[in-house]
Amino acid sequence: MTLQMCEEAAMAAIAIQASRHQANTTHGPASTLKPLDPDVVSAAIPAFFIGRNRAGLWVAREANGRVGGLFLFKSSAVDFANRQSAPARCALVFPLESFELDIENRGNPVIVLAEGARRLLTRIVARLTT
Repeated sequence: MTLQMCEEAAMAAIAIQASRHQANTTHGPASTLKPLDPDVVSAAIPAFFIGRNRAGLWVAREANGRVGGLFLFKSSAVDFANRQSAPARCALVFPLESFELDIENRGNPVIVLAEGARRLLTRIVARLTT
């Protein structure tokens, strides 16, 4: 399998996953992340929000917005959070609602291309079905 075929398969998987995620989403717009309560997680412990965005991609975002990234897999988002907080461990917070990465993507660089392809594919499918 060539690199191009792998990338196309990944983009198709993202598009399918996003359509399924959107179909299964019953809540409103993506939530805004709020600062963590210091009574719950000490300010001395790095904390990361791990969850999905509206497109179904995994998001890892440091609680104070210093670093974050987009990923295809949950395990990649968790690994990113652990690497960013090394050598210490970090607290992982898994919000129930989807949220968007509101800072520069320092995660998987292919995601930016894949997200553009997903949007294009969504528009094409919408045109074909109407």
